[in-house]
Amino acid sequence: MQYRHPYNLDEADRIGAAIGAVLAPGDVVLLSGDLGAGKTTLARAMLKARGLAGEAPSPTFAIVQPYAPPETDLPVAHVDLYRIEAESELTELGLDDYLYDGALLIEWPERLGQGGWPGALELAISGAGDTRVLTATVPPAWEARWPLR
Repeated sequence: MQYRHPYNLDEADRIGAAIGAVLAPGDVVLLSGDLGAGKTTLARAMLKARGLAGEAPSPTFAIVQPYAPPETDLPVAHVDLYRIEAESELTELGLDDYLYDGALLIEWPERLGQGGWPGALELAISGAGDTRVLTATVPPAWEARWPLR
């Protein structure tokens, strides 16, 4: 299913928190949009919903920023693939390992190439300024718990 949610920047925390609250082990959330679209803002709100007290740094340079209990109540890896240039670099990241007991939040998923995860929640952000549109492609595993109707 696909849902479209117009929102302004003041609502970004609420939207991210609603999605973060229903994250479960094995979940993959793909966040796409232009530079400055608000991918990291949504990811930070998801992490805050899982108990992260401080502000999550952007993982642009670290590529993978893991969080685990007691910092969060669910292990979550926040991943930014912006600097990935070749699919071969992805193998070194070991992203599948995070899914055994946690979730992945992946910015710039188009860098995954043909790889990826069937059943991932796809969140595409469009728009600029204060007005954004979140287009969510919600897989069957998420339909019963999708919080934004």
